Amino acid sequence: MITEFIVTAGETRKRLDQFLVNRERDMSRSRLQRLIELGRIQVNARIVKPGHTIKPGDHITMDVPQPGPLLVDGKAMPLEILHEDEVLLVLNKPAGVVVHPASGNWAGTMINALLAHIQNHADAEMSIGKTAKPGLVHRLDKDTSGVMVVAKTDHAHRVLAAQFAKHSITRIYEALVWGVPRDDQGVIELPIGRDRGEGKTVSSNTAQPQRAVTEYRIVQTVGGLVSQVVLFPRTGRTHQLRVHLAFLGCPILGDETYGDQKVCRVKEIDIPRVMLHARTLGFLHPLSEKFQEYSVSLPSDMQGICQSLLRGSES
Repeated sequence: MITEFIVTAGETRKRLDQFLVNRERDMSRSRLQRLIELGRIQVNARIVKPGHTIKPGDHITMDVPQPGPLLVDGKAMPLEILHEDEVLLVLNKPAGVVVHPASGNWAGTMINALLAHIQNHADAEMSIGKTAKPGLVHRLDKDTSGVMVVAKTDHAHRVLAAQFAKHSITRIYEALVWGVPRDDQGVIELPIGRDRGEGKTVSSNTAQPQRAVTEYRIVQTVGGLVSQVVLFPRTGRTHQLRVHLAFLGCPILGDETYGDQKVCRVKEIDIPRVMLHARTLGFLHPLSEKFQEYSVSLPSDMQGICQSLLRGSES
């Protein structure tokens, strides 16, 4: 796919890769630099280096190769389906399951299970297909449990994706966090993006800050060590809840990435995963346009940790 830019008169002189990274938000700076070095990104029809300085009037062309569909196979696994009709499916994702295939996880994912589930359906418009991200409108991290919606037709996918983009979806999460927030409830407003130093993590130390807002409320505290909180994300950035709670000084239990090893063990209790649960999801149905909402209670491992900590605080 070829994309073209004309550098406007108001644009300041800067490096080519820096100029592009602010316009191609879905592409990392390292990938853009590689494309420049391969000659797939040119300035005024000339091959240049990533550090080339652009100026007003420059004509930039990008020829980005499009990856072919990644074929995956269905593999049956238990699915807790909350609702299913001809255009969508709502399920309760268990913790520890990867949503879609990727390097190191080509089988045993939620997509493999969904393909197996619908393989006998005859829906002509079925968008789940056999590609790596079929029907996915959103996703949950491997360790996160809770409600997910999957589109079964292209129309449903477009309608649901538009709702997520507008943040009109109702989403409520619950988490067990280290410590006790200073205020019983509040709003965290902290722009985040890929960390400047560590591209695999997200932080406020970023060259591409994106607006991120999370409302929180404490449900209960346990011995002054742990809090159970309910979370209402107003935006949907990658790792938003994890980064925001760490910023608050209360990282999610089990989240070694944003909370160090201290949050992986509390009062001799090992925390095996990130204690985050997508409790509620609500949206307008793509066909009926009626509001539908689904909720699932805390999974047994989170409930068990709460009970163990409560018993420990009473002894």
